[in-house]
Amino acid sequence: MSRTAIVFCAGGPASLALPEAPSDALVIAADAGVAEAERLGYHVDLLVGDLDSADPAAIARVEADGGRVQRHPADKDTSDLELALAAAAGAGASQVLVAGGDGGRLDHLLGNALLLASPRFAALRIDAVLGIAQIHVVRDRREMRGAVGELISLFALGGTASGVWTAGLRWTLTDEILAPGSTRGLSNVFTEPFASVEVGNGVVVAIRPGPEPS
Repeated sequence: MSRTAIVFCAGGPASLALPEAPSDALVIAADAGVAEAERLGYHVDLLVGDLDSADPAAIARVEADGGRVQRHPADKDTSDLELALAAAAGAGASQVLVAGGDGGRLDHLLGNALLLASPRFAALRIDAVLGIAQIHVVRDRREMRGAVGELISLFALGGTASGVWTAGLRWTLTDEILAPGSTRGLSNVFTEPFASVEVGNGVVVAIRPGPEPS
């Protein structure tokens, strides 16, 4: 049976409502992501990371509420989010929602976005809400609900993506190729309440940046 995990990361608040999750979803906080989990009223099952930026009072609350705390050395070669995703995979999750902010350091934000498409987590169906943006990792076929006129961009990561098809978007891709570094899939637009992206080979990250500033 598939299991859902929600992974909270740092960077500020997730400004969009999170998708409804099963009541038995595994809740993991990556270091300071524990603040976001608490803000949204989630019970943290596992807090993981070097815990250099998590509030000590929040750490104590996780332990007092029966959650586990997995502390790693500060001198490590993986990010706290990567540790959290690995924990989700190790716990048998097949679907993961990453939630957090889009603030903080640009290199952290970019690294986290790239991490979601890592081959290490190819077995996971990963979505993310980061600030006002949504990210969907597409390795086969994904259907997304959106508002007509909403922006969505498609980027190939880790190599060329071939056999790319889209439906419900203004500029249709029909069995096409997206190369890393190409802007071929930049700034597409929902024309229907539901849109789909299908990838024959490779991985595509669909980024929905949210409403443009007024």
